Formats: sequence, C-alpha cells, structure tokens
Amino acid sequence: MPKETQKVILEDEDMNMNQEAENIDHDTDLEHDQTQDCAETDSNKESGENTQESEDNTQESEDNTQESEDNTQESERYLRLMAEFQNFKRRVEKEKKDIRTYGNENIMSELLPVLDNFDRAVNTEHDDISGYVKGMELIYQQLSTALEHAGLREIEALGEDFDPTKHNAVMTEESDEHEVGKVSKVLRKGYTLNDKVIRPSMVSVVK
Repeated sequence: MPKETQKVILEDEDMNMNQEAENIDHDTDLEHDQTQDCAETDSNKESGENTQESEDNTQESEDNTQESEDNTQESERYLRLMAEFQNFKRRVEKEKKDIRTYGNENIMSELLPVLDNFDRAVNTEHDDISGYVKGMELIYQQLSTALEHAGLREIEALGEDFDPTKHNAVMTEESDEHEVGKVSKVLRKGYTLNDKVIRPSMVSVVK
C-alpha cells in the first residue's frame, strides 16, 4: 500500500477517534449536567418539603395556641357564671330568711293598737258594764279590721249549702228554717287567708 494512502487512512482514524472522544466528553458533560440538575431538583424538592413541614408545624402551633386561649376563656366564663350563681343563691337565701324573720312585721304593727286597747280595758275599773261591753265590741272590730288587712276572711256558712272544702260537719239535725243539706248552725267560725282555707267552719247540717 502506498505511503500516501496509509497516511490518509491514519488521518481518518485520528479524526474518528477525536470525534469519538469529543462525543464521549459531550455525553459526559450532559450526564454531569443532568446529574447536577437532578441533584438541584432533589435539593429544591427537599427544601420545599422542609419549608412545608415548617409551615405545617407553625400552623399547628398557632392552632394549639388558639385552642389554649379558647379553653382559658371558656374556663374564665364558667368560673364567672359559678360566682354569679353563688351570689344569686346567697341573695335568695337572705331574702327568704328576712321574709321568715320580718314577714309578720306589718300585721304585728296593726295588732299593737289592739293590744294597747286591751291593756287599757283590763287595767281600768268598770262601773259601767254597758260601756265596758261597748269598748270590747270596738276592740273586736279593730282586731277584725287588722286581720282583714292581712288577708284573713271569715267563711260564710250559716244558711249556705254544705261544702266539705270549707265546712266541717260535726252533727246533723232537722230544721224547719233551712232546707236539707244546708248549714243550720255554726259552732265555730272558719277562716281563709288570701283565699286559702286555714280553718274550716265547724257546722251542723240539716238532714
């Protein structure tokens, strides 16, 4: 083979080898760039995940703080309501006690003049019997008025139909003056206090 031909062949082979080396270098650079890009992508992804996790932790911490504040406010509201309820109970108990202690103050004040008149009547000499009786009648009227002001009322019984809720029949009798089932006699007066029977009338009923 001529030397010139051999030289051309060698040159072509060198060119091919150089081209292959360049291709290999290019591929290596590409692989390096891809590897670097992947590493950067993974790094960015990991960084994003860490950032998201940090944000989630921050949000959870804020939620826990808000829940704690809500619980504190609810506890304070409960304690405040309990204190108000206890104050209300004490006030009601005091009012009940005052009613029991001083509830009869008004009626007692009205009865005191009656008591004064009884004292004068008892401690005075009575030469005039009729005057004494009249004085007793006035005191009785004064007492009845004071009791009426307190809500006491006499139960009407004589000549009325017998009512077991107001009358206590202790005897029966025949009568030309009253019909059967009517009250013919009142043996003891009965009374109501503010429309409530506190003592029924003791009566005799016509049979």
